[in-house]
Amino acid sequence: MLLSNTVLERVLDAASGTDFAEVFCEESRHTVIRGRSGQIDTSSSGREAGVGIRVFSGQHFRYAYTNDLREGTLLRLARELSDGSGSGNRAPLRELAAYGDPQLAAGTDYARKLEVIRRAVSAGMASGNGVTQVAVRYLDLDRQILVANTSGLLSSDRQCKTRIQITAYAQAGGEIQSGFAGPGAMAGLEFYDHLDVEGYARSAAQKAITAARSRRCPGGMMSVVVDSGFGGLMFHEACGHSLEANSVSKGASEFAGKLGCQVASPLVTLIDDGTIPGAWGSTAIDDEGNPAQRNVLIENGVLKGYLVDQLESRRMGIPATGSGRRQNYRYPPESRMTNTFIAPGSSTREEIIAATEQGLFVGGINGGSVNPANGEFNFSASDCWLIEHGRLTEPVHGATLIGSGGQVLQQVDMVGDNLALGQGYCYNNSGALPICAGQPTIRVKTILVGGLA
Repeated sequence: MLLSNTVLERVLDAASGTDFAEVFCEESRHTVIRGRSGQIDTSSSGREAGVGIRVFSGQHFRYAYTNDLREGTLLRLARELSDGSGSGNRAPLRELAAYGDPQLAAGTDYARKLEVIRRAVSAGMASGNGVTQVAVRYLDLDRQILVANTSGLLSSDRQCKTRIQITAYAQAGGEIQSGFAGPGAMAGLEFYDHLDVEGYARSAAQKAITAARSRRCPGGMMSVVVDSGFGGLMFHEACGHSLEANSVSKGASEFAGKLGCQVASPLVTLIDDGTIPGAWGSTAIDDEGNPAQRNVLIENGVLKGYLVDQLESRRMGIPATGSGRRQNYRYPPESRMTNTFIAPGSSTREEIIAATEQGLFVGGINGGSVNPANGEFNFSASDCWLIEHGRLTEPVHGATLIGSGGQVLQQVDMVGDNLALGQGYCYNNSGALPICAGQPTIRVKTILVGGLA
């Protein structure tokens, strides 16, 4: 434990002249190794510890952090944050609620980590003519957190995560394209005991080879079939951010004031679930010390709820949902997503493609930009094929999807039964966070595709 209960109580007492005070303690170890085509480019590892102190006064907050864990420093910060507006009362700290597996660890076997990278590079480079380079980024994180507050909460968790990101490059006819695979999990080195590293590397290489031999995507309004897995990033970005309470409470969300309203096709159920065992975006507790939850945001097209942290709970008068997250102790928490996905429907992937006379098949979403206030987005797409007469006929590249979250939710007219999750990062005011975005194969009846005029 980073700080003793005695020190935690003294710091909370020093800050308890406000409505609410919280102490967030963190210690983490990390490794990042980058390799490409037979050599290791960079390798870094480190250990960090720090404390963040947050106080509420009405609907406002103040936050300070330090990596100086001496009691005198923490007491000084707490007193500087306290403004004397509260009662000064503090509930006794309850018995510690400890989460996480104490046996779980990111692992210190550096040679094994290098071997995982070499396996990925070797398999990718051997995948076919045209592959020019395979770049691999290995990372792991062993994070321990402790949260205490003046409401009496005392909670801790150990979170170990690891991920391997594989990018293959291929060239054909002067065209250079890339393919990507990036599996990750809430796990330690044991993740690689069962992961088909070579299979992911070959998949990334094949995507690059196909894209390099493809032509530019045509543009215009058309039906788009988005495949299962990280295609769900479209809904994470276009809809998920607009359902985070820090946007909703300010009225800067297209879904503000619409609880109970039909905001999507009846085929759409959107869920954020931080409790999925082993998932890359999962956490046993959020960074406010509250247990993670399964939150149904949209059910059969009806808006059911938002993702709410403690500050926005106070502002909006609705319960927190275990969604307060931060990258580390340097950031105050905000309402953020964990594992966000469209629930499965009844159609098969093959049925959805066969039912599409003309359109575009999108294997993955790479990212882009979105405005939560109106939901307008612009995403680049990868692993794309033309659909003609219900068949995938020709690979294309350079596609972008343009629209708004509310619009795309209403246009979903087929949902598959093959739910899968993809791993990534989400960037916002409280830092970069591991998330999963997922869905089964879905069809958007009409959406604007940017490509060739």
